[in-house]
Amino acid sequence: MPRKYFRKIMPNVDKVREVKALSMFGDTLFHPALWHLNRRSAAGGVAVGLFCGLVPGPLQMLAAAIVCVFWRVNLPLALVTTLYTNPITIVPLYLVAYELGGFALGARALVTPPALPEWEWTNLAGSMKAMGDWTMNLGAPLALGLPLLASLLAVSGYLTVRGIWSVYLRRAWHARRKRLRA
Repeated sequence: MPRKYFRKIMPNVDKVREVKALSMFGDTLFHPALWHLNRRSAAGGVAVGLFCGLVPGPLQMLAAAIVCVFWRVNLPLALVTTLYTNPITIVPLYLVAYELGGFALGARALVTPPALPEWEWTNLAGSMKAMGDWTMNLGAPLALGLPLLASLLAVSGYLTVRGIWSVYLRRAWHARRKRLRA
């Protein structure tokens, strides 16, 4: 089931190869390991996506693609997995990272983080600058907490996918043995 499910939602590598903008990367993005589905590559792709999802700014997918090429794990899964961070989830994730970083630094009584700036849809540039200033004011706890949280998410994602895949395979083997005996 995992492989069948992922194959249904994954893009076909031949269709992606037809995109002219990707031709400048040559065969790097089309290495078979980046599109292959097995326990290791799927779990690795999810882990890379979870880790790179906390990369600040719009560089998450680029970072995920680079890491996938380097580690030869599933590229489409990594790119889709980075989407867990969005304008709604990024602030709670950064606050969790701030708390985690403060805990790791040994701060007994964490200073409460500065108040969130008001988001003004009429002044997007000003709102984005205010959000950036807010992030910079979080300081050392956030700087340590982000990689810690990203690592924890990546490890838990990797182990979860490997575990679910293994449980599925064991059940499938058991059902197959049962069918063969009957």
